[in-house]
Amino acid sequence: MSLVSRSVVAGIAGLALVGLSACSGGSNAGGEQPGAPTTETQSTGLSSFDPCTFLTADELTAAGVQAGPGRPANALESQPGCDWEGENVLFTLSKNETQDFEAYSKNNFEKFERFDLDGRQAARAITSGSGGHGICSVILGAGGGIVDVNVAGIMRDSVADPCGEAEKISRQIAPRLPQ
Repeated sequence: MSLVSRSVVAGIAGLALVGLSACSGGSNAGGEQPGAPTTETQSTGLSSFDPCTFLTADELTAAGVQAGPGRPANALESQPGCDWEGENVLFTLSKNETQDFEAYSKNNFEKFERFDLDGRQAARAITSGSGGHGICSVILGAGGGIVDVNVAGIMRDSVADPCGEAEKISRQIAPRLPQ
């Protein structure tokens, strides 16, 4: 599968995820104004977190990608981020301020394995339809929202353990993320 195809698959999976999360919003029976902040959508500690400038050159190199500015990955308005490309891997770091970890965990995942990362909620996650394609995210609870550390092999088998790689990067950056 080419890089473009893998990016399209990852983008479609992400759009499906957002679409399903939007559908699960429920009714407006509480009389709240549409668009008014709720406990899920209030401003979070991630408002000043910039996925495009957060990583150090050493962290990018350790992730197997070229150090330097990433490409904005804003296909999902609710989950802005940046992509970096390496010889064998596409790496994406993004944030979602509109859903906390629990709400995000209810999205459309094929796999969502929870674990504790130094006292922080975390999960190895594969969006529905992405299993077996060499794509995995580690979702970290951060600042009232989530940070998504995504690793995708350029080819299906170009990264032996994408979840392991995403977890390795997550362990490096987690101490610097807002609680």
